[in-house]
Amino acid sequence: MTETLHQPAQGANPALIPMAAPCGPPLGAAAVARGIARLFRRNQIWVASEVALPNGRRADLMGIDSRGQIVIVEIKVSRADLLGDGKWGEYLDHCDRFYWGLCPALDAGLVGGEAFLPDMTGLIVADAYDAEIIRPAATRPLAAARRKSETQRLAALALRRLNLMQDPPPPDEVY
Repeated sequence: MTETLHQPAQGANPALIPMAAPCGPPLGAAAVARGIARLFRRNQIWVASEVALPNGRRADLMGIDSRGQIVIVEIKVSRADLLGDGKWGEYLDHCDRFYWGLCPALDAGLVGGEAFLPDMTGLIVADAYDAEIIRPAATRPLAAARRKSETQRLAALALRRLNLMQDPPPPDEVY
């Protein structure tokens, strides 16, 4: 199939002409995130991606389950990234359950070593279409004040993203 690019009408602003987007599922970490989000959605866990934490870290996926528990997923799609990640332990203070999210091509046995706290952390293997929990995460309840703070931050982020999707601000507006 050949792709035809439409020529803008004379005088049209080329920045406003939509470009053709590639078709098909996302790749890499985006594919893993999509599969996990689908699994979680079926289980009443609602997640947001790329969530900044108060400690300066950024959770790949962070969400809330039907009981109000906070879940964080750290996604890895390469062996080097997984083995070289020394910051993931800083996420544990911001969630009740922590999961590793791996692509199917990555050896899941890598997160079985003591350095990855397998008694505490869960493991999910996912592609762009679905995911499977290989090892459930242990629940480590957050303190009530921390839960309230994390829930409020996550709710504000979700509402801000929804509002900006529904009504994008003009380029000169700072939000």
